[in-house]
Amino acid sequence: MKKVLVTGAGGFIGGWLVAHLLEQGENVTAVDIKPLNQWFQLHQSAKNLSYDLANLDNCLKVTKNIEYVYNLAADMGGMGFIENNKALCMLSVLVNTHLILASKRNGVKRYFFASSACVYNADKQKDSNVTALKEEDSYPAMPEDGYGWEKLFSERMCNHFYQDFGMEVRVGRYHNVYGPLGTWTGGREKAPAALCRKIAEANILGLNAIEIWGDGNQTRSFMYIDDCIEGTIKLMESDIRQPINIGSSRMVSINELVEIILKIANSKVDLIYDIKAPKGVRGRNSDNSKILELLNWEPSISLEVGLHKTYFWIREQIKNAKK
Repeated sequence: MKKVLVTGAGGFIGGWLVAHLLEQGENVTAVDIKPLNQWFQLHQSAKNLSYDLANLDNCLKVTKNIEYVYNLAADMGGMGFIENNKALCMLSVLVNTHLILASKRNGVKRYFFASSACVYNADKQKDSNVTALKEEDSYPAMPEDGYGWEKLFSERMCNHFYQDFGMEVRVGRYHNVYGPLGTWTGGREKAPAALCRKIAEANILGLNAIEIWGDGNQTRSFMYIDDCIEGTIKLMESDIRQPINIGSSRMVSINELVEIILKIANSKVDLIYDIKAPKGVRGRNSDNSKILELLNWEPSISLEVGLHKTYFWIREQIKNAKK
């Protein structure tokens, strides 16, 4: 049994990570800035704390006697949130800065930082038929403004804590994680959840059309939450100190994503395209050569299976909200 800290534990990925670590028999401390009643998942067998980790003193408190730290804490959301809250996203740098410093002072053995595919150079993502992004494609630096810059800076800080202090760091670059028990409304949701919600609402309310951001030809890869958690834990337990992609290598357009969800929902709707809406880079996909070479693993849960679970969970939330 290891003493493990998960930050951002009240969020989507954090909640699932806590669940898996508890299943493995770990002694888990779960921390988030949100009040406990606002957490997506609250596990009674964990030690659950509400702290603002932008504060160094709070970081020193929660890392005391901890062996492993998984830092998933960040102010973030889908593209609509990221493009309109650049300064807020960058302020997350305070969390990683103070948390890794506190971890060093308190003798934490391993430190995981949840980075993002938003660190990649925008010039390499201008075409829908994008070449899958390798880890070295983050330089020369031109990441997503705000959110991407914070992630890239924090990656470098992790690397320098290893170089200067010998601290064991692990950095996973997540590519579009989705699944049940995540944000599905309110402005912070990502494309899979937003589209599942729109299609479910159309089904329930008898609507004939839904809105699509952009022209629908922009491309991405999407990773189901179970694959994300498995990859995260495998990376943490490995000897890999360099940033590694954790994402599906299957690229689809937003239009193709809509088609898959419509088939799952057994539904037909017209698509109304909002060309002026936030849409991010034109194309992005994960090159998994390095994780396959170093861990002999990559995400394997199909988009159809993951979206089936996600769609019907979101549909149930909508029905419950209308009762």
